[in-house]
Amino acid sequence: MRALVPSPAAPMREKPQLLNAVTLARTRLFHVQQVELRFSNGVETRYERLVGSGRGAVLIVPLLDDDTVLLIREYAAGTDRYELGLPKGRIEEQEELMVAADRELKEEVGYGGREFHHLTSLSVAPGFLGAFTHVVIARDLYPERLPGDEPEEIEVVPWSLSRLPALLAREDFTEARSIAALFLTREWLSHAR
Repeated sequence: MRALVPSPAAPMREKPQLLNAVTLARTRLFHVQQVELRFSNGVETRYERLVGSGRGAVLIVPLLDDDTVLLIREYAAGTDRYELGLPKGRIEEQEELMVAADRELKEEVGYGGREFHHLTSLSVAPGFLGAFTHVVIARDLYPERLPGDEPEEIEVVPWSLSRLPALLAREDFTEARSIAALFLTREWLSHAR
């Protein structure tokens, strides 16, 4: 097998010129735009995209200890089933990232955190979705619940990070952001000790 050799960084390309942007649809959650672009080579084309709203979202990795994460199980309308994943939610206007993380943690899990660490920011389907999810680790947890906007109580499921392969094998744990966040957290914890 031939070893892969990293190629040198390609020169930065010039971003396409935006010729026109038209709203195709707008709902409470989605803003669909059609954009007309001209690339530096002269090619003109159209794309459709979901425009990100507000400040993005926060996804929290609540750690009871360095091996126990608190997952949640809630109904997901997109897959029409109950899914296991990490707590998450929209960052409100004028709300700081860590304040949003603590609020969502209290609303969905029933815990607050005394220590927060912004791990990374992830995009999902950047070819057509203009939104970012900010992954935050929460530690030194304490019980505190805030009322949330969920239609039913969310089930909290403690899970051992050392059992991550068993979690990945579950049919109800499929959300890519949660999967990425747990692997990144496990890596972060290996260097934080």
